[in-house]
Amino acid sequence: MKFKADEIASVIQKEIEDFRGQVQTSEVGRVLEVGDGIARVYGLQSAMAGEMVEFQSGVRGLVFNLEENSVGIIILGDYLSIAEGDEVRATGALLSVPVGDAMVGRVVDPLGNPLDGKGPIIAESARPLEYAAPGIAGRQPVKQPLQTGIKAVDSMTPIGRGQRELIIGDRKTGKTAVAIDTILNQKGSGVICVYVACGQRASNVAAVIDKLREHGALDYTIVVSATSSDPAPLQYIAPYAGCAMAEHFMYNGKHTLVVYDDLTRQAQAYRQLSLLVRRPPGREAYPGDVFYCHSRLLERSAKLSDELGGGSLTALPIIETLDGEVSAYIPTNVISITDGQIYLEPSLFLAGIRPAINVGISVSRVGGNAQTKAMKKIAGSLRLDLAAFRELEAFAQLGTELDKATQRQLDRGYVMVELLKQPQFGPLHFADQVISIYAGTKGYLDDVPRSQVAGAEQELLAFMKEQKSEVRDKIISSGELAADTETALKFALDEFKAKYLASTK
Repeated sequence: MKFKADEIASVIQKEIEDFRGQVQTSEVGRVLEVGDGIARVYGLQSAMAGEMVEFQSGVRGLVFNLEENSVGIIILGDYLSIAEGDEVRATGALLSVPVGDAMVGRVVDPLGNPLDGKGPIIAESARPLEYAAPGIAGRQPVKQPLQTGIKAVDSMTPIGRGQRELIIGDRKTGKTAVAIDTILNQKGSGVICVYVACGQRASNVAAVIDKLREHGALDYTIVVSATSSDPAPLQYIAPYAGCAMAEHFMYNGKHTLVVYDDLTRQAQAYRQLSLLVRRPPGREAYPGDVFYCHSRLLERSAKLSDELGGGSLTALPIIETLDGEVSAYIPTNVISITDGQIYLEPSLFLAGIRPAINVGISVSRVGGNAQTKAMKKIAGSLRLDLAAFRELEAFAQLGTELDKATQRQLDRGYVMVELLKQPQFGPLHFADQVISIYAGTKGYLDDVPRSQVAGAEQELLAFMKEQKSEVRDKIISSGELAADTETALKFALDEFKAKYLASTK
């Protein structure tokens, strides 16, 4: 191979001509002490709160505390690789996570690194973890329903796109099940879902991912995982990371749903970090700004105005209570930030009423605005009817003689309770919910024994889908129960009732 001297000379000459002497400066500090996921660093004079820094070992950190002579940094990774005296370099950038279509269908940690073994993620852009919530002018009222596929929720505590609905209850009452069913029900609706597992057991997170994959929901879902074995800093930033990933789609005019499972663990991780950097403790040893920690996260949920693209971010934060103590510090904080709550009661769960939703305490502050007209029409009195039934049931337990009307009301109540039960991973289409609840409230299932209500409902829905599909299609296309549709539905239900009772005799 021959070298051409004139070519080499011309390249060197061009390089010399284009050379611009640039001195790259970056502020460098030194680690004073390190331990428990926290590092105190001296020398970063112009560090900003929330700024990303890089340690000598390549681990990233987040500026958490600005003190007089040093900076408190939370370490986002393995703090055991950092030693006293190590260099710390300021980046001048806020902590960001990769966002975009490349993230969908992947399982990532709160920094956007893949955890599913499917190779690196080539994301089109990054987005800061902390971002200002849209103002009043940038929002519009919540009017569009977000169907959960759960009869008890869609009929009595409806959720709208852009709403924040808290799921609250003791451990093992089915909180995650409600959230996962809601994600499964978004199939084909164009809603992109983000499931944030914060402080959960790794086995639980693996089980959730398996279920999402099994039902084809991973195709439109991002899973952000910070398990209980991960350091507290990662558990603390996980919800913000999930929110940032969803926000990217919201500001591009799409609809998103984020599940924060759960914010109790995030508050505990934040408390741990705050105490380690010696911030003064308040009630239950939480720092004074733990309310702001959650409010700045949940306020980012919104239905954007049409000028901003009309996208939405719906949040389902989950809070775990101890012995049903809804009035504890963190539960009351989050209740006051959200637009309603779904309260799951252990006694109902153990009695086999699942989802174990307590109708009395559960509420949606958006109400009927987030319901289809058909559902609004048939479910208007359902909550009151169930509350009256609960009172009657308590009264009937005294063993007093009941008149026929009261007995009929009791029987109808038992049918409705059976009808509102629903198996896990079996979300229903809203038209099927309308047909089912209409049949129950109008007394078409009153003659069915309590133990056979679930079977009768399955047969009814199959009958409507196969033999009376025109009635079902009309409810789906119009979204309301017009007079002619209702008449056709009544005829169909009469026909089904006659067939069903004849077949059971």
